[in-house]
Amino acid sequence: MFGRNSKQQSLEALDAALNKAILDGNALEAFETYYADDVVMQENDGEPTVGKAANRQREQDFFAAITEFRGAEVLATGFGDGVTFSHWRFDFTHRDWGVRNYRQVAVRSWKDGKVVREVFHYG
Repeated sequence: MFGRNSKQQSLEALDAALNKAILDGNALEAFETYYADDVVMQENDGEPTVGKAANRQREQDFFAAITEFRGAEVLATGFGDGVTFSHWRFDFTHRDWGVRNYRQVAVRSWKDGKVVREVFHYG
């Protein structure tokens, strides 16, 4: 009665698999697998990037600009009705932004087993 239903468990498994792929250094491959064609991605309150092609390019540009990667870890996760939350810690050097060592929360909205919206919250 108080447990998670199979839909929540499935969403939890999808999110865990996506997070594992990112941690294993396979973020771009995971993007192809887990993100919908019409995905909308957004950094804080910035302008959203719409569509898989535009977001693919944004992701490729981001990873290409990392000059040193020192680590990442998932600190916590949470799940709701069609949504997952992942609290991350990142440590890397970016060509344009310099040294970045920060925490971020990724909020993912899912539909039919794919991420349809992802918002990154960080300070």
